[in-house]
Amino acid sequence: MLFGARISKSARKRGLIETYLREVVGPTLPVFSYDTPAAEVHAIERARLSRLGKTPPFADGQIAAIARVNGLILVTRNVADFRAFEALAVENWGR
Repeated sequence: MLFGARISKSARKRGLIETYLREVVGPTLPVFSYDTPAAEVHAIERARLSRLGKTPPFADGQIAAIARVNGLILVTRNVADFRAFEALAVENWGR
């Protein structure tokens, strides 16, 4: 979201979005870290999938690992890229 604000050509719009993110979204939206448990799950899954010839993009592996270690359902329109991850709940809300 911050990236979207930063690439806005309008300084006014950028400022409004950044303020909204800082004052409204930041205090209410939990942010999950890519921590040691997530890194371990990521390494295990990336190695397993690589042996199967299905090496996932690095960022997808990080996202999947963070969701898995935190017991979250990964919500994405791109379900196909996450199907191969073990023990990961994935939901498509893009339909």
